[in-house]
Amino acid sequence: MAYLRLREVVKSYDGKSNAVDDVSIDIERGEFVTFLGPSGSGKTTTLLMIAGFEYPTSGAIELDGHDLSLSKPYERNIGMVFQNYALFPHMTAAKNVVFPLKMRGFPKQEIQTRAERMLELVGLLRFADRYPRELSGGQQQRVALARGLVFNPDVLLLDEPLGALDKNLREQMQVELKRIHREVGITMIYVTHDQTEAMTMSDRVAVFCNGKVEQVGTPLDVYNRPANRFVGEFIGDSNFFAGRIDAARPGLVELAGIGPVRIAQKTQAPVPAGDIDLMIRPERLRLRAGGESSDADNAFEMTVDDVINYGDSILAIGKTNGLPLRARIVGSEPATWTQGTKVKLFWAPTDAHLLVRR
Repeated sequence: MAYLRLREVVKSYDGKSNAVDDVSIDIERGEFVTFLGPSGSGKTTTLLMIAGFEYPTSGAIELDGHDLSLSKPYERNIGMVFQNYALFPHMTAAKNVVFPLKMRGFPKQEIQTRAERMLELVGLLRFADRYPRELSGGQQQRVALARGLVFNPDVLLLDEPLGALDKNLREQMQVELKRIHREVGITMIYVTHDQTEAMTMSDRVAVFCNGKVEQVGTPLDVYNRPANRFVGEFIGDSNFFAGRIDAARPGLVELAGIGPVRIAQKTQAPVPAGDIDLMIRPERLRLRAGGESSDADNAFEMTVDDVINYGDSILAIGKTNGLPLRARIVGSEPATWTQGTKVKLFWAPTDAHLLVRR
């Protein structure tokens, strides 16, 4: 049995529409699982129901075999880290970390030891006597993290904790969070709308949309093998082409406006004959140079409309046969491309992912 189980969880505020709609997820002990999705997709509401700040309209939430659905927040041994840190401004970093231990009645001799150990874990032991106003945003977030971990919770919930930080600090904290997760080994559930955070830190990702979970899988699974078009579009950049599979022509897909292309049937679950969407990630498209491609590859001619230079690569935005196309190319040559440049691109049959049209 999974350590944390959400079974057919529904949350409705008005009795007419569901903010969370039939969500079922199994989370193993010690996993780092990210709830990823756009604003209003139900991910934070689901997190709040696990914490006990919201109650399900129906369904069950179980932790280590015990039903949490009607438990008060203080009856659940669950830690919470908020986006706005929620530190007590009149308390030092050390006193903020000590607070949950005192509230839970830990022995006095143990309180100091635990607090110092947690502050050392997050690299803030020498800032223990500083007040939140004397700490940077990243340091305040570390104090909030230490406070959420210090009482050894069964699960730590993190609600977009890095959203208020700048890009460089956010990336540093991603690495730190993953390090702390490895060292502590606690079950963590992280909510974000940032796909990079989800891909960087997670063991598994649950992708939310309109209150439903569209897919649960490892970061590479949801990136390379999205369950549907929403997941493919939300996570990473992508090209989609409408097509049709004919059972009489195995290994081929007829793309509208392009014609037949080869696909590798063994690289994914079988897709029934009929209308499909074919997805190719921009980085899978390569320049056709001497000896680089084979007869089995598929080729596009792209007319460039615009180029975005990232330094180590460029994103070429253009069209093929009048259809929009995006290609991410590494190297110096693409930097000279201008509007109207025509280039030959190719992709291998294994690079495509097929999705049944909804």
